[in-house]
Amino acid sequence: MASVEHKQVESEEAGMRLDRWFKVHYPGLGFGPLQKLLRSGQVRVDGGRVKSDTRVQPGQTVRIPPIDADEKKSGKPLSGKELSHSSDHELLSRMVLYEDKKVIVLNKPAGLPVQGGSGVYRNIDKMLEAWTSPRGEKPRLCHRLDRDTSGVLVVARTRGAAQALTGAFRERDTQKIYWALVKGVPRPAEGKISTWLIKEPTEDGDRVRVAKHGEEGADHAVSYFRVLEQAAQSLAWLEMQPHTGRTHQLRVHAAHLGHPIIGDPKYFEAEHTWNFPSGMQDKLHLHARFIDVPHPDGGRLKVTAPLPPHMVQSWNLLGFEEGDIGESEK
Repeated sequence: MASVEHKQVESEEAGMRLDRWFKVHYPGLGFGPLQKLLRSGQVRVDGGRVKSDTRVQPGQTVRIPPIDADEKKSGKPLSGKELSHSSDHELLSRMVLYEDKKVIVLNKPAGLPVQGGSGVYRNIDKMLEAWTSPRGEKPRLCHRLDRDTSGVLVVARTRGAAQALTGAFRERDTQKIYWALVKGVPRPAEGKISTWLIKEPTEDGDRVRVAKHGEEGADHAVSYFRVLEQAAQSLAWLEMQPHTGRTHQLRVHAAHLGHPIIGDPKYFEAEHTWNFPSGMQDKLHLHARFIDVPHPDGGRLKVTAPLPPHMVQSWNLLGFEEGDIGESEK
């Protein structure tokens, strides 16, 4: 029988509205049922009655009565401690945003590589071996995310599903929406970026630069952007959509605009006078927020991923309200 739980508010959740806190931890609990629990006093913070717009603070304790909401499928972003002290099977299970017999959608943490490489001891591709089926079929990656980019990652359970999904990505029959925090505020507030990009090896790994049209080895890259909100003239929350899928494309395109992504170790070349905002973590602020792909069995699969802890912290600090771009559905 389910029992009352008490959860402590974490440091990266400072200033988060209580209804948003519940949406992260219990995505299956609807707004109406939550309101009923609040009105009846079954949900309390530090023993006191609260409302949905109450802002929680680190260290506070939230009383949670027995509810029929599945926390395990929340895809709640993982902390560094959880990443280093959990088994592959447990970690993958906690990343799941959506799953069925053909497809799994994960919320990849920032800092966890998708594939192996030099100095990489743990990566998603290797971890997927923990989910090998009784018939010996290991789930397959269908696309990639940079190591420091968090968010939606699509995995196929079967060979047939992998062929269908990778084909959809190749034919661009998908919609991918990223959220980024950038230096300054782009003008105009929305637009298209079209350049040629070329990848070059360096001592610190591959680096991509804008190339001239016709330059050998260069690929055409197109991205779209729009400003969702801004903090004075110093920072902007961008929605970015890559039309093509080149290495580091959005990071290079943001820098090419003159508005590099906050915390980007490769492409943020700020003047010495620019100071990192107080209370904000020096990590890449780029998140694969939403994806819309054709499901191998027909219909469309649309999945939204919660922000990683360091971006939640920044959004709270700047007073940005995280909205929804669709729901996880098939």
